[in-house]
Amino acid sequence: MSLTPEGSPVVEAAAGIEHIDGLFSYALVLTRNRSEAEDLVQETYVRAIRAMGSLRIGSNVKGWLFTILRNIWFNQLRHRRTAKVVAMDGEENAVDFADTAKDPYAFYVSKMEHQQVREAIQRLPADFREVILLREFEELSYQEIATILDCPAGTVMSRLARARTKLRTLLSAAFKTSDFARKEVME
Repeated sequence: MSLTPEGSPVVEAAAGIEHIDGLFSYALVLTRNRSEAEDLVQETYVRAIRAMGSLRIGSNVKGWLFTILRNIWFNQLRHRRTAKVVAMDGEENAVDFADTAKDPYAFYVSKMEHQQVREAIQRLPADFREVILLREFEELSYQEIATILDCPAGTVMSRLARARTKLRTLLSAAFKTSDFARKEVME
């Protein structure tokens, strides 16, 4: 039960909270740092709550939140042009639970493949990482991504095609290496 009346900023802000995981994933792609990503998501919600009154009924809240996050990130980059963004290894707090239907080896292989995909995505240029995350993980439409990135939908489609091609190349090399290692272990 809510103690605030319908339409108040608290109630409206709660409507966008279901996007927090997606925003955090996007923030991680942009910042490559867990702590900065958390701060970025927090700042996104602070600004969204302040601006909630200007949001029109029926607006795309998810796209709006992603746009706010991206704009905050670029503003922060402008303020620290000389600073480098450093990727932090091993900053994954996700807990993996073994699937009881899989044997331990299959679970290990699945986990390694997921890790290889994450690493390959991190090696993509920022523009490519953005479109891959927004399209494949957040399942946003081309037009929604275009709005967030402030570019034409055609640009989004071409970036996505190039990102997928680059990712395919990176993953095929990684999977060939891991297949070779698996064969040696199995023998």
